[in-house]
Amino acid sequence: MYTLELSLRYSPFPISIQKKEYDEVSKIFQEVKNAMINNNSSTLIELQCEKINSKSLAVLSNEIIAVQIYEKSAIAGGTKRPGFSLDR
Repeated sequence: MYTLELSLRYSPFPISIQKKEYDEVSKIFQEVKNAMINNNSSTLIELQCEKINSKSLAVLSNEIIAVQIYEKSAIAGGTKRPGFSLDR
């Protein structure tokens, strides 16, 4: 399971969705990145979560300040730490 997490301007808490396939979440990541780059015209980005079917969200691209992908490992029973870390 892969989590796509968005950090929003003036919001202390990120919003996130989960997808089963890396290719799917990677495609969404690229779309969000492109919308952030072209923020001269704000775009409404709609996202839906696979893990929780009723979870969907919409956000304006010019309000996104960061986006990241991280993987939840079912084998280890935990999660990889999101963001950047010197720990391996």
